[in-house]
Amino acid sequence: MTPDSEPLAPTVRVQFRTAGPLLACDAGGLPLAAGDRVVVDTDRGPELATVVLAAGAAADPGKLARVVRKADEQDLAREDAAQSREAESHRTAVSLVRAKRLEMKLVKVEHSLDGGKATFFFFAERRVDFRELVRDLANRLRMRIEMRQIGARDETKLIGGMGPCGRELCCSSWLREFHAVSVKMAKEQDLSLNPSKLAGMCGRLKCCLRYEYDTYLELKRELPRPGTRVVCVKGDGTVVRQQPIRQSVVVRRDEDGAEVEVTLEDLVQPKNAPAGPEAR
Repeated sequence: MTPDSEPLAPTVRVQFRTAGPLLACDAGGLPLAAGDRVVVDTDRGPELATVVLAAGAAADPGKLARVVRKADEQDLAREDAAQSREAESHRTAVSLVRAKRLEMKLVKVEHSLDGGKATFFFFAERRVDFRELVRDLANRLRMRIEMRQIGARDETKLIGGMGPCGRELCCSSWLREFHAVSVKMAKEQDLSLNPSKLAGMCGRLKCCLRYEYDTYLELKRELPRPGTRVVCVKGDGTVVRQQPIRQSVVVRRDEDGAEVEVTLEDLVQPKNAPAGPEAR
């Protein structure tokens, strides 16, 4: 650090909504702990947030949002008042959208802490000209209006709900970021490729398909691939499928065509030997 440079400021990481992304903030010299409600000075104005990580690496304070103060009863009361007005703003917006026949679905409304701005989150399959809608909303609500288009996954994250597993949706309870999910992940786990079983509440592939994907890849790496010729104590034959969790494979024996389960300990030939003609 040069003599003329700004001293680095201790930081905290906060979230503005449950399972929202973490934002590094200048702690402002305050003694903060995880779970503290704080007021953060953001580009959008003051906003209430919750401290998730109280101790963070020091950073240039000029590049961070700043924690202004710990939230007091007045701040929490303003938050409650803003949330109570959001339902009415949502009803007003829905009636305008229907009247203008706009092809968009309003998902959620958020009012700023100072009551000067309303952000409308909406889902639409294509671009929507909402300029007239914004003007009418501004006139009726007497505040600044921001329209924010979101995807199907973000819509489900904001609304929340219960998954087919019986638990609260991962995206709305703890999952902070969405990662790419592919059908390949289901195939590697030998799951049924029934779209109705692979799709989550958002209509997209379930996020949980990622959770055990790497583990399955690692377990399968130890096993001979289907089509591989193997020599084993239960009879030589060809691997027809893998059973990663059991760390075994099913082998079709040459002598009688019967299928038998074979563990790695039963194999005489080194595992993952090159596949024979049947594998190509």
